[in-house]
Amino acid sequence: MNLLGIPYNQFTGSTPFTIFNISRIKVIAFTGNSLSGNLPNALCYGLPILKGLYLSINKLRGHMPTSSSSCCQHQIFSLSENEFDGPIHSEIGRLSNLQLLYLGFNHFTGEIPNEIRNLVELEPPTKHRNLTLLSLSRNPLNGMLPVLAGNLSASLKKFYTDRCKIKGHIPYEVGNFSNLIDFNLNENNLVGSIPTSIGNLRILQGFFRSGNNLTGTIRYNLCKLQRFGVIELINNLLSGSLPNCLGNITFIREIYLGSNKFSSNIPTNLGNLKDLLDLDLSSNNMVGSLPPEIGNLKALVQIDLSMNGFSNEIPREIWGLQNLEYLSLRHNMLHGAIPDSMSNIVGLEFLDLSHNNISGIIPKPLEKLQNF
Repeated sequence: MNLLGIPYNQFTGSTPFTIFNISRIKVIAFTGNSLSGNLPNALCYGLPILKGLYLSINKLRGHMPTSSSSCCQHQIFSLSENEFDGPIHSEIGRLSNLQLLYLGFNHFTGEIPNEIRNLVELEPPTKHRNLTLLSLSRNPLNGMLPVLAGNLSASLKKFYTDRCKIKGHIPYEVGNFSNLIDFNLNENNLVGSIPTSIGNLRILQGFFRSGNNLTGTIRYNLCKLQRFGVIELINNLLSGSLPNCLGNITFIREIYLGSNKFSSNIPTNLGNLKDLLDLDLSSNNMVGSLPPEIGNLKALVQIDLSMNGFSNEIPREIWGLQNLEYLSLRHNMLHGAIPDSMSNIVGLEFLDLSHNNISGIIPKPLEKLQNF
């Protein structure tokens, strides 16, 4: 038997330990059941050619088996969405053939072991590493990101450590992961500035750092990331102006920069982002007029510019955004009237202009907004 697969059923109870003595088995796939109990500590001693272990989405508990280093052929190790606790053992760093490591959504605690560097760092005589995905999300690790040194593997594409209570700074060396596509550090306790080396991640598509204590400014290095699809830095302590060059990242679809301390005007170059869907600059210290170039963003679905210090009239161009569903400009210093042309936003579902100085009559076209 090479494969034993019973995924996405309703099996319960403990996993029979005898399964882990079938020496010819290459793949064990028990994902998506309600299996409980512990895993044998000598997990891999009887599985010398095991390449894939899929145990995610169960109710397994206990510590990670300390014999995992014996799984020398392991390519996929998936324990996510269980009830495992205790430390992530340092032996994990010995799985030199590992391609995918899923440990997220458990109760692992303690530091991320320094040995995990062995999965991404190139050391002689090793010529390559295979790890493409590392997920530690939603574990109360309460440690720091390992400081990476030396030559780093180009294989790593996805790195998830969101909601792990990670503290300290983002290491400068992360800029050496040249093929990284997604990098999620949301909702941790990170401090300091965004390292300038981030600009080296030229094919990065998702940049997630919300819910931390990051300070400093968004530097021009970030604008080198021409394949950016999402930038998410909500609820930090970032300040200063938004760089004009953000308007040059034409791949970007979503910008979430709310709940920071950004100041000055909205860069007019943002009007170049023709495929932008969501724009959130709420709860900052931004001032000045809303640029009419916002009207160029024909794909926009949501705009949240609330809780700032924007002044003058709402540019008529905003009312020409026919795909807009959500518009919040509350708590600013805007004035003037709402034009009849607002009827162009036929799909509008949410409109909040409260706590401004807007005057005049309530426009009759509001009655035509069927989704309102």
